[in-house]
Formats: sequence, C-alpha cells, structure tokens
Amino acid sequence: MTEQRLNGVGVSPISASGTAIWYTPEPTLTDPPAPETIDGDDEWNRFLTARQTAKSELQDEREQTAAAVGESEAEVFDAHIQFLEDPQIESGVESAVESGRPAEHAVSETFSEFIEQFEGMSGQMAERADDLRDVRDRLIRILSDSERADLSSVPPDSVIFAERLTPSDTAQLDPDRVAGFATVAGGRTSHAAIFARSLALPAVVGVGTELNTVATESTVVVDGTAGTVIIDPTAETQAGVGNESIAIQTESVSTGDGHSIEVAANAGTNADIQTAQEHGADGIGLFRSEFLFLDRAEPPTEAEQYKTYRSALESFPDDRVIVRTLDIGGDKQIEYLDLPTEENPFLGERGIRRSLGPDEDLFKTQLRALLRAGRDAKTGSGTLAVMIPLVSTIEEVTDARAMIETVASNIETKGVDDAPDGRVETPEFGVMIETPASAFLAPALTDHVDFFSIGTNDLAQYVMAAERGNDHVRTLGDYRQPAVFRAIDTTVRAAEGTDTWVGMCGEMAGDPSMTELLIGLGLTELSMSAVSVPRVKTAVQETSVSEAQALVENIREATTQDMIKSLLRTSVR
Repeated sequence: MTEQRLNGVGVSPISASGTAIWYTPEPTLTDPPAPETIDGDDEWNRFLTARQTAKSELQDEREQTAAAVGESEAEVFDAHIQFLEDPQIESGVESAVESGRPAEHAVSETFSEFIEQFEGMSGQMAERADDLRDVRDRLIRILSDSERADLSSVPPDSVIFAERLTPSDTAQLDPDRVAGFATVAGGRTSHAAIFARSLALPAVVGVGTELNTVATESTVVVDGTAGTVIIDPTAETQAGVGNESIAIQTESVSTGDGHSIEVAANAGTNADIQTAQEHGADGIGLFRSEFLFLDRAEPPTEAEQYKTYRSALESFPDDRVIVRTLDIGGDKQIEYLDLPTEENPFLGERGIRRSLGPDEDLFKTQLRALLRAGRDAKTGSGTLAVMIPLVSTIEEVTDARAMIETVASNIETKGVDDAPDGRVETPEFGVMIETPASAFLAPALTDHVDFFSIGTNDLAQYVMAAERGNDHVRTLGDYRQPAVFRAIDTTVRAAEGTDTWVGMCGEMAGDPSMTELLIGLGLTELSMSAVSVPRVKTAVQETSVSEAQALVENIREATTQDMIKSLLRTSVR
C-alpha cells in the first residue's frame, strides 16, 4: 500500500513505529426511562456513592502518577477531585435527578454544560474541558457498572489512537508497551502532551478527523519531531525511526569553530529539574514560577518558594538558573486571585502588569524568597537570574528593577527564618521579549537589563495576531513566519555592542533545525524542554558560525514562510 502522512502537532522530539489500536473510552448511554418511574432519592444516593468511589480512584491514581511520572503531573488529579466536589456541579446533578433523570443522565447533562463553557475559552482553559470529560466518564462508568478500558495491558509496540486522551488515560500508559500515541484533538499544552514529554513517548496531537480513517492494526509511525503520523510506512521510512536517540552530553558545547553556546532547559517543578539534569542541560533558562501557584487553594508561602528556588540553584553547580517571575493571566488562570473576566485575556491584565498592580504583594513575597534563596544556596550552586514577563514599556522594567533593589535592601542580614547571616545582592536582571513593543524598544531596554530572553511562543502570537491555542490560525503563529524572524533579528541587533546578552526560551529554541539560524543571529543561550537538549547540543557542534551568518543574510531577504522553510532545508547538511 502507498505510504500516507497525516499532519498534527508534535509534542515530543522522538519517533516510533508500531500497531495502531483505537481507544474509545466514552461511555454510551441508552435512552432514559420515563421520569415518573425514577426515585429521585435513590438516584441521588447512587450519585453520592459513585462520587466517593471516584474520589478513591483518583487518590490512588494520584499516588501512582506521582511515583511514576512526577508530583507536578500528579497534581491534575487534585483538580479532578475539586471538580467532583464542585457545588455547582453537585447542584446541577441534584436538580436533574429531582426532575426525574437517572443519575447517569444527570451527570452527563450537567457536565456537558460546563464542558461547553470551557470549550468556548482559549488555550489552556479550553483544554480543561478534557479534565471535565475525564471526571464525567469516570462517574458514568461507575454508575453503569462498566469495565474500564485498560491501557496498561495493551500488546507491546502499540500506538494508541484516540479522539483525545485525558489525564486518567495517559496515566495508564506503560512506556514498555506503548510505542506512542496520536489524537484527533488536543494541543501542545494539553495534559496528554505534558505526560508524553515526561514519559519520553512519541506523540502527535491535533491531527484532525483524518485520523479516524486509520484502521485498527495498521502499521504506523508517530513522529513527534515532525508532527506527522505515517500510515503503512515504507521500509525506508521505518529504517529512520528512532534515529533521534542521541547520547547525553553533560559538558557544555561549542560550535565547530569554537563559539560556546549555553543549552539550558525549561522547568517548572522538581521533577523537571531532575529531567534537565538527566539530559545534560547547562542550567535552567526558564523556571516557570507560576507552576508553584497553580492547582491549589491559596498562594505558596515565602518559605515554600524559598525552598523550591534554593533547591533549583543547588541542583546546578556552576550554572545559571533563570527564574521568570509570576506570569499569570491569559491562559493561566488562578481562582484565588479573583482575576477579572476579560473578553481577550491574552491582551489584558497578565504578567508584569499584574505584578506591578493587583499582585504587588505576591510579587514582593516572591522576590524576597528568590533573593534569600540566591544568597543562601550552598557554595558552588548555580547563579540566580531573574526575568520579568510580558514587558511592553520602559517604565515596567525600571519599576520592576527598583522593586527588586528595594526588597533586597529590606531583607535583614541575620535572623531570617532558617537562613544564615549574609548580605543580599541583586541578581542578573532580564526581560522576556514576547511582545512587539519589547522588540521595538530593545535598543532602549539594553540600558536597563543584563539580558533578553526571547519567548517565541507568545512573540509569534502577538506579532502575527494569531492566538497560540487556536488550531485555525496555527500556521500564522509559526515561528518561521518572516515577521517573527524580523522581530527576533531586531532584538538581537539591538544588543550588539552592549553588555546585554540574548537567549531564547520558546519552542523555537528546542528545534534543532533552527539551531544554525539562531547561532547565526547571535544568540548565546538556548533553553528548551529537557528532552530536546541532547539533539540541540549535537546541532550546535555541527554548526559553523560563518555559515550560520550567511544563512541569516539569506533569510533576511525572505518575504514568505515558504521561502524561509526552503532556505532552512537547503542549509541542512
């Protein structure tokens, strides 16, 4: 048969081949009996019993996931328990059974309303609809006394195909049996994508309805690097599967002509830190501090933050750890902060705008924890650097820097919690370049910062006016668009001849096909998902700066995305 390729979003830079197995976990409900035959009290008690069973299952799965994958990934089950006990959901189910609906149908109808609400939102908030589906399906399965599909015992070398995979589904995946997975729906930030990276499983999400045409037991390849699913692959295609396995290099690397490039990892949890160490990262180029604030009822204390930041610094002797201050808003919502309802939250109150406004007290607490951690980390630990997100004005930068200096001057030099005596010094200070405004202001910003870190995910979104979580404009939001390239080029040129160094911490940094271009532009630090570190280090070593600079000159003349793609393909040796 002829090889067929389907395109989606690759979420882990590895590939594998295997046999397709379709997974259809959603329970099927028959038509309900007449309302007058339903005993509302009995159905309500059935629901309460099922809810308690579901809660016990979730608690068990949380423990298993924390042990197998990591504490951060396991926290999604805490959110599921909260959905189970949500007063609005409980009230909806109660009203439905009182009106004569069986418990199963009451659950289905109530959850459908909330799922529809979440699907109408953007980015990660839309993906929370999968969490609601997961809880709904669990309750219906328990109420209908159905057997749960067991993904942990599929045949070896299975490639799981599904409409979508929920956290409970992905938690069952056994990397020794599952070669990879592909889904019709889903995005790069979905829980399924996060689990894929944590488990080092090849995965492609958001393939679309074409995936439904693939028959069970077909031979397939899942290429998480290219974002393709290949059906009936040729012998030549199969021979190339898995060749992305590259030896870990724990030492820093240089280009072929001797230019040192820092290849760091993005992280948000202790598990991420460990993965970064295992993959040979040169420190942490983006520590997403907002992960400490998510999926909980109240903000973390200064002591909690201090412990986390200090642990990160002590995990990377002689390396830099760059912590991004609280980046809340947009697609990252926190209930206890009472964020405003905004028609377009990506263009609203988020990032540094909140830290210098309604979240100023949280910001000061975070800065205090960071500065103390930087002071108290053991000798030989990593060097702390701090950067602020979503910068649009010079005033935001000067106000944030002044606040750091004020907090530093007010920290006592002795008697501070468990910290030894010691003077607090202000760390390296940088800004995220992720808005057109910050790219345009880059020449002026160099007077106020030590470094730029280009966040290509948001930069592409704002430059191209194409929301990063919207599949309909995914091509527009590609970092290979000429306008995005020019925003990056403008930023790097602004730093030339100054003391400001330039790095990158978006998806583009972890794409080995872009490494030569980024080095040619003049970036000296690249930060990415830990699983991408080995491949990018190898790409650095295969790069010649002079050839990379020639590539940049050619791409500066490109006016279309296809032209840039063609030039990049031509440059690959």
